[in-house]
Amino acid sequence: MKTPLLLLLCIVYALPLLGQTPKDASPGSAPSSNYRLSANDLVQVKVFQEDDLDATLRISKDGTIQFPLIGSARIGGRTVQEAALTMEAALREYLTRPQVAIRVMEYSKRRFTVLGQVMKPGAYEMPEDQAMNLLEAIGIAGGYTRIANPAKVILKRKVNGAETIFKLNAKTMATDGENKRFDVLPGDTILVGESIL
Repeated sequence: MKTPLLLLLCIVYALPLLGQTPKDASPGSAPSSNYRLSANDLVQVKVFQEDDLDATLRISKDGTIQFPLIGSARIGGRTVQEAALTMEAALREYLTRPQVAIRVMEYSKRRFTVLGQVMKPGAYEMPEDQAMNLLEAIGIAGGYTRIANPAKVILKRKVNGAETIFKLNAKTMATDGENKRFDVLPGDTILVGESIL
């Protein structure tokens, strides 16, 4: 009596999983879903049933690619999925229900710098296919020195050619599970402040 009941329960719990395929089924073939495209990434753009539009393009410094029919398309700073949706929206002016697939063929060298009160200050390369948050970046730089003040972190970033400064509290980020992560972008400079003794 117990065996058929157990079998029935297994079938009931397995039913919702039928037909599902794991995301990024082939490792290395696609970037993680939170990876944001950046300048100098080489991307392959395919439009379903429009082979003459297929192209392999390098993203320019301003985050754009030059694509047939639509010209300049800004995809830098977007995830692969967001970039595909952007391309589809632009192509709707010329095609009926276009379906775009984007694949990263080659990642640009993406670097960030950590200075101030960390064990190994310097410039570091970001992982190719994933985002990195502030705490991970500080960890790569060896973590804090004895006199560091994690509550006093400054991050400098170029936004549209102008320098933007973010004052961040890494101590709160580390202790407050509900606090949103702060992603580091290529070209960012992180400065960890010093405790006043």
